[in-house]
Amino acid sequence: MIITEKQKKVLGAIYNNIETSGFPPTVAELKIILDVSSNQSVINFFDSLEKKGLIKREKGDGSKNTARGIRILPLGLKVLRKKRLVLVAGMSTAGPFIESLTESTEWSPLPGGSLHNERIKKFKDDVFVIRVYGDSMLNAGINDGDMLLVQKTKEFRSGDIVVARSDDGTTVKRFVAEDDGRAYLKPENPVYKNIPIFEETIFEGKVISNLSNMNKKM
Repeated sequence: MIITEKQKKVLGAIYNNIETSGFPPTVAELKIILDVSSNQSVINFFDSLEKKGLIKREKGDGSKNTARGIRILPLGLKVLRKKRLVLVAGMSTAGPFIESLTESTEWSPLPGGSLHNERIKKFKDDVFVIRVYGDSMLNAGINDGDMLLVQKTKEFRSGDIVVARSDDGTTVKRFVAEDDGRAYLKPENPVYKNIPIFEETIFEGKVISNLSNMNKKM
């Protein structure tokens, strides 16, 4: 596949802007970067990159002329030799319910090794990253300050490590469902007590990887 230097420059600008600010650049910003005077020139670049399978434009706003809904596809990442970016949703505790997940525009590149993990790749955009604080999950290999990759899902099995939310905030714990019908959130540190699951408890997702451990191995 042939890609021009200007097309690669547009692709790189999109990636860099997402990584630093959480969003792709606007058409106006790309006009400055490319030193072109018309919106159509930028849109033509979008058309070329999309036809080559390097980007995908989301059409939720009914328009193809926006840069804000652009997503870089795996082939585009390969051209740039960049890692996949995932949303850092905020922070949670490996302890009691203290911190809440916050609205975030911060994105983090996945470690290179995880890009080759088929289990992770199949989740596509249904993942986010959280940073955890506390020591209640030490025996599960989750330490204070670790970055966890979380899959958004509605299906949970007993034994899954989950991100759970209530009115008190969020926490990372192991979900346990007993044969007698009891269910609770279990810490992996004997210092802490089990947390009951109430009607208002919501599971945000389940942990599928500890990115901090991946970074240590690289």
